[in-house]
Amino acid sequence: MNQNAEINERNLNTLAGIPMVLLLLVFTLGVLPALAFTGFRLLVIPVGIITFFCWFGLFMVQPNQGVVLQLFGRYIGTAREPGLRWANPFYSKKAVSLRIRNFESNKLKVNDLEGSPIEIAAVVVWQVVDTAEATFSVDDYENFVHVQSEAALRQSATSYPYDQHDDQHISLRSHTQEIADHLRKEIQDRLTSAGVKVLESRISHLAYAQEIAQAMLQRQQAGAIIAARTKIVEGAVTMVHMALEQLAERGVVTLDEERKAQMVSNLLVVLCGERGTQPIVNAGSIY
Repeated sequence: MNQNAEINERNLNTLAGIPMVLLLLVFTLGVLPALAFTGFRLLVIPVGIITFFCWFGLFMVQPNQGVVLQLFGRYIGTAREPGLRWANPFYSKKAVSLRIRNFESNKLKVNDLEGSPIEIAAVVVWQVVDTAEATFSVDDYENFVHVQSEAALRQSATSYPYDQHDDQHISLRSHTQEIADHLRKEIQDRLTSAGVKVLESRISHLAYAQEIAQAMLQRQQAGAIIAARTKIVEGAVTMVHMALEQLAERGVVTLDEERKAQMVSNLLVVLCGERGTQPIVNAGSIY
């Protein structure tokens, strides 16, 4: 027999607790007067002992809770119907919460895909869906969830770069939804054997490590400046080209190649300069 065989949850139908309480009260109250009759003691004493043990069969099931029942170490089933229930008094009973829970991982220091040290943390929303697996497949399913979630977070962080350098690659900072979906799948793959379902997972903290934060900030600023200047130059070239075409079409002025080059230079300085320019008026002829 395989000792590592997976144990799946099975529902156990238990008896309603209120009728059993009333029945046990009747037996309990009936045993005491019967003890006064000597002839019935041989019958009453075993009934009294059985009634006494039957009281231990009562247990409470809270809403969104499952109670795992075992008989001498063997899994019998799980009671999920809320309220006061009754089962074999020899069953051991362990309550397992089925409520939705969440936790925030510690801030982990890992290297991204490019090898840059970063700090990352995530919020994981989860719940137990199989009480038998949560109880018997792992030693402590809550600790198992925390450890495996952080392991999956490390794996996800090393699979992507921190920042996006082109439109074709996914990064941790720019593609939050894609990263969240990938992280949830990574965590779920690790927690399926523990009877746990991951409902949501999202990055809650993301930053460069302190030792490179200043350098990376300067890199980001430089990238932003280059992107802005690229747009400015692209727009300036378009405007210069448009100006030359319209001057030629309307016959406003005829420019030789040297004058065109000088005009292009002046316009680019005006359009691309960071500071306001001081115009110089040429009162002479340009021909």
